Amino acid sequence: MENQRAVTVADGLRTVLRILVHTVLGGAALIAIVTVASVLGPMLAIDLYTPPVAAWWTVFTAITVQGVPFLLLGTVVSAAIGAFVPQRVFQRLLPRRTALAVPVAGAAGVVLPGCECASVPVAGSLMRRGVAPAAALAFLLSAPAINPVVLVATSIAFPGQPEMVLGRLVASLATAVVMGWLWARFGREEWLRLPRRDTAHGPGAGPRAFVSGLQHDFLHAGGFLVVGAAAAATFDIVVPRSLLEVFTGSAWLSVLLLAVLAVVLCVCSEADAFVAASLSGFSPTARLAFMVVGPMVDLKLIALQTGTFGRSFALRFSSATWLVAVASSVLAGWWLL
Repeated sequence: MENQRAVTVADGLRTVLRILVHTVLGGAALIAIVTVASVLGPMLAIDLYTPPVAAWWTVFTAITVQGVPFLLLGTVVSAAIGAFVPQRVFQRLLPRRTALAVPVAGAAGVVLPGCECASVPVAGSLMRRGVAPAAALAFLLSAPAINPVVLVATSIAFPGQPEMVLGRLVASLATAVVMGWLWARFGREEWLRLPRRDTAHGPGAGPRAFVSGLQHDFLHAGGFLVVGAAAAATFDIVVPRSLLEVFTGSAWLSVLLLAVLAVVLCVCSEADAFVAASLSGFSPTARLAFMVVGPMVDLKLIALQTGTFGRSFALRFSSATWLVAVASSVLAGWWLL
């Protein structure tokens, strides 16, 4: 008996040590790669005498570096949920009726201080733990949009304008809840490719399952983050700024324009308020739409959803979310701004 306990303790210590080594080495490698790429990328572009390439690399690096820490946060939370949290916990916290579970899950988005990169793996892990897809998707949309970090950043970006913070909270939460209800009513199982990796408690649960889940989710989602960042950087370089100025004179066109820009610019939800505040030529409602749409629908998020839940789901869900987010922004802007 004592020998078994000693072996169990030794295995636990080895697993913890392995986690620490992976974390330290992985973090050091990530910092080294980002540092080398940030330095050599612009230098190479300058040596080739191609200013557009240098600009593209700058945007691409900024989006990637901005998203990777929060993607890591999301994968850590996802792996921890899969390895350590029993399924009965979610069954107790969320109402059994999906119609009630959706708003509860949407409101729970305030507890995750991350961006949209973090929400996708967490939502996938929630589905694996038995949470209804409609509730998990409501959480996916609300978490990057209404968490305290985002709301504080918005208040700093728009000093003396609490109505902008309230408008963002109301429009974002309304969008998340409405999309959850819509999925519960009209969503089909064949559209959603549920994550198949089994992380239930059993022989592989615990620290080893945490390490395995962290490696799987981070590597899988990280590739799609890079693809989305590359697409956003390409759009930023190809579309001339003069074309964007044509739309500032129309209230409706300005809302639609900034809603589209939010999709392609892929600004992190913790920083998009400062970008919106700098767009002083646009109406407050248009800037609100930029902040509501961005954390819920952008190129890198669509890529992450495609890799996690399948292309069929990503196209349908992103399109519907964009429409609902724009409508919610217009209504909140009309009411509060």
